[in-house]
Amino acid sequence: MPVDFQQIPSPCFVLDEQLLERNLQLIASVKERAGVDIILAFKGFAMWSAFPLVKKYIGSTTASSLNEARLAFEVFGTPAHTYAPAYTETDFPGILACSSHITFNSLSQFEKYYPLIKQSGKAVSPGIRVNPEFSEVETELYNPCAPGSRLGVVADQLPDQLPAGIEGLHFHTLCESKSFDLEKTLKAFEQKFSPFFSQIKWVNMGGGHLMTHNDYNVEHLIGLLKDFRERTGLEVILEPGSAFAWETGYLVSSVVDVVENRGIKTAMLDVSFAAHMPDCLEMPYKPRILGAHHEPVPGKPTYRMGGNSCLSGDFVGFWSFDRELKDGDRIVFNDMIHYTMVKTTFFNGVQHPSIGSWNDQTGFRLIRSFSFDDYKGKLS
Repeated sequence: MPVDFQQIPSPCFVLDEQLLERNLQLIASVKERAGVDIILAFKGFAMWSAFPLVKKYIGSTTASSLNEARLAFEVFGTPAHTYAPAYTETDFPGILACSSHITFNSLSQFEKYYPLIKQSGKAVSPGIRVNPEFSEVETELYNPCAPGSRLGVVADQLPDQLPAGIEGLHFHTLCESKSFDLEKTLKAFEQKFSPFFSQIKWVNMGGGHLMTHNDYNVEHLIGLLKDFRERTGLEVILEPGSAFAWETGYLVSSVVDVVENRGIKTAMLDVSFAAHMPDCLEMPYKPRILGAHHEPVPGKPTYRMGGNSCLSGDFVGFWSFDRELKDGDRIVFNDMIHYTMVKTTFFNGVQHPSIGSWNDQTGFRLIRSFSFDDYKGKLS
């Protein structure tokens, strides 16, 4: 049955389980056919109530902090592939306990913490993040290869012989990209780092592989991965963030007021772009609204969407509708599960959206709602 948005409390993030499973099936197919390991990146999707479904198709996850590593080990049930731009002496013992692979952002961090790995006796595989100095990501905020980037080691900073203990190289240069972007990146990566291939066991190609997008060339991706793996003999790992939860759910909100200033009408919502959809302001991008015209249509009621925080720039627009909006109307933002739920804040103390799921057989299930104690608990 179709999602009944009227029976869902507002505001609320809603995961559609059937859509998630469709993505998981495609990802598992790529993993099997290409002979690679594809793991779930928590920085893009960490809704742990969905882990039982994810685990039917994917066996491992990737973490970027001690908290994410613990989520992998204690909740998902397997050690994490962990990478962080910098580890601290306080966090590293916990990360070591919860990880199967640990990638270091610099040689100095590797040299500092590798002795702890050896002393632990754990079968943890260390790697180093490298920077191929090539990326076609246009938004600089998301470009890890921008000049002066703090992420990864460039080729001329590595000695001819890698330090003993390094077993893998990790690059991450993509952001919701196509397979042809990966092809170009692989050429740059191999040109600069292939001399080290005989010294390592694995290559982690990071995230940004948006293989569940309708326009993504999955066959091309599989061909690239198989060719690289067969030519080099290396284990290949991918860790997409967006691909897992791409177009798998919604943020349900409601109109609470309509204000007008100099001919601009703004629908005031019970959600905040700044607090609940920050990528809309950071990327920036304009999300789709179900039942609305994505671009203004002459003659139709047209509105900007306004958030409920006091940040003056907490708005995005414009959309046209087939009728005038009024207090209580539902505004349903599409594709709001990946990289949105993990970035929400309690800014201004505005009500945090609940979290729920939709199943075509059983309907809506409320998983979590948030209270004053949640807001208070993150402060002091």
